[in-house]
Amino acid sequence: MFEFLLVCYIGTLFGFSLSQDQLMSTGGVWEACDQFTRIPKDNKAAVLSVMSSYASVVKDALEEMEQAQHEDNPDPFSDILDDGDLDARGNQDTYWSEADRQVMAPCLGLMKASKACLKKVSGAVKAHGKTDNLQHIAQLDDLADVTNEISPSIDDLALSLYPPMSHTAVRFNAANLASILKKVLEITKFCHVCSESEANWVEFLNAAIDHNIGKVKNLTQGSI
Repeated sequence: MFEFLLVCYIGTLFGFSLSQDQLMSTGGVWEACDQFTRIPKDNKAAVLSVMSSYASVVKDALEEMEQAQHEDNPDPFSDILDDGDLDARGNQDTYWSEADRQVMAPCLGLMKASKACLKKVSGAVKAHGKTDNLQHIAQLDDLADVTNEISPSIDDLALSLYPPMSHTAVRFNAANLASILKKVLEITKFCHVCSESEANWVEFLNAAIDHNIGKVKNLTQGSI
């Protein structure tokens, strides 16, 4: 709006007027130029920006699952069904069994590892990321690409955890997420952002992922 009024004002100063279409087109150009100030200044800033968006998705998914798990009511769908449907539902398909809840615990562990992974990788990029040569730029691009796989995998796992829970689907989705996280850590380990001080958390998260996916596989063994 400010740009539109400014164009009108400039026109009156120089004694000419613009049509409505011309004014709208000019305003569009001003708005487009405005966007340049919001473009990341370099590859490092761009990678940090996209990782921040990925982390937000993971954080929301984790919080949603934790809230659903800790509700007093064992039925996670009770707040979205009509009162009239409650009496008709004797179906355990809308509830988590004790076995389901046991499977959820290590799955939430994997989701927490995902959150920590994005936080740590972003921190390493912020502290040590370089854009001084093509190799460093390519490594940052690789990190952006591989971390992009985390949030959709988190969504797949979270959806499969809702009742009626298929332990086969949970096992598959948990294994897929674990594989992606291991790949993120492997790429990070050999990237220029991974200094000696960063190596410890890479190994710690690798161990946490192995621990949680091992528990998921043990608890869902009967679904194979």
